[in-house]
Amino acid sequence: MAEATQATRLIKDRLPDSIESETISHAQSILLVDDSIVLRDRLALAFQERGFRVAVASCFDEAVLAFQTEPTDLAVLDLRMPGKPGLVLLQELKRLSPETQFLILSGFGSIATAIDAIRLGAANFLPKPADADDILTAFARGGTEVHVSKAEEEIPVPTLAQAEWEHIHRILADCGGNISEAARRLGIHRRSLQRKLRKRAP
Repeated sequence: MAEATQATRLIKDRLPDSIESETISHAQSILLVDDSIVLRDRLALAFQERGFRVAVASCFDEAVLAFQTEPTDLAVLDLRMPGKPGLVLLQELKRLSPETQFLILSGFGSIATAIDAIRLGAANFLPKPADADDILTAFARGGTEVHVSKAEEEIPVPTLAQAEWEHIHRILADCGGNISEAARRLGIHRRSLQRKLRKRAP
């Protein structure tokens, strides 16, 4: 109980005066999903120091397993991961726990991707690099127009390979992770799409 009280107090102290969120101020647990061990461990330590119960995962399957065992109040999902992307994971975890607040984290992207994330149920979309304070503030703000515009300014313009990767994963997310349907919409063979998905994000 003392740790939960500490987390609540720290969140309120660190958020701008104009930002209030009852959901965030009462949050006691968070799931961090990112295939970067360095970033994941750094964020995990920062949230543990703030009194959160922290769960971590590096991919879709690990995240779903962790959530089935014990859902968290908050979840931060990397957009780009090996296998199924963050937008597909967002839909699955939201189905498992509709009360959880989600945030998509990405090293590159676009306003379209940010809007997709919010449309699918994310509280916000945040560009990397981001620390624990950035994440808590983004959760509290929600998907406001100002914050999305700021994200567009900070996210680097993707390369052609990154743009293709993003397009493929947006289509896959729209298809609910159904590879056959995504391949049909993309106009490529199912095996070709599977090979592309097995490659590490550019």
